[in-house]
Amino acid sequence: MQATQRAFARTRSFVHATTRFRSFEERLGIVAFALALLFATVHPLWAQEFRTDDIEIIHPWSRATPEGSEVAAGYLTLKNLGNSADRLVAATGEIAGMTQIHEMSVDANGVMTMKRLGEGLEIPVGGEVTLKPGSFHIMFMDLKKPVKEGQPFKGTLTFEKAGTVEIEYSVDAIGGGDDEHGG
Repeated sequence: MQATQRAFARTRSFVHATTRFRSFEERLGIVAFALALLFATVHPLWAQEFRTDDIEIIHPWSRATPEGSEVAAGYLTLKNLGNSADRLVAATGEIAGMTQIHEMSVDANGVMTMKRLGEGLEIPVGGEVTLKPGSFHIMFMDLKKPVKEGQPFKGTLTFEKAGTVEIEYSVDAIGGGDDEHGG
């Protein structure tokens, strides 16, 4: 009797191991889990990156503008991988008649001010500078057309030492904060 029970138990455990994921729902769950893991590991590779020999430009982006708007802003992160400081001295955007590098700040009275950085923006050796809402940004003025969500646009960044780099800005929704990239 005991031998029969042991044989039944061995057969039952073998059948269970080979048919563990036999239902469609279980298989679908495993596939979904595997895809989620894959997405989590490759997602950083989808971020837009551009590079010179010494400067890495990470995820240039902008926000959509309402019809009739004459200005837009561009944001990104600059990393200096070189052996000397460099400076972002100019920028362009195919959407704008004029482009400048700006800094936004709040004075002692709580008043927000924006000023043009005529000398450009320094990127220290081994450091990084993030252009983001409420801080440093690229100002696109005299817009040729509205900036629309999901419709990227081209531009350039010119550095004092690293030269000019062609880039492409992705476009988020109006009021979008690009939370994924620190906006």
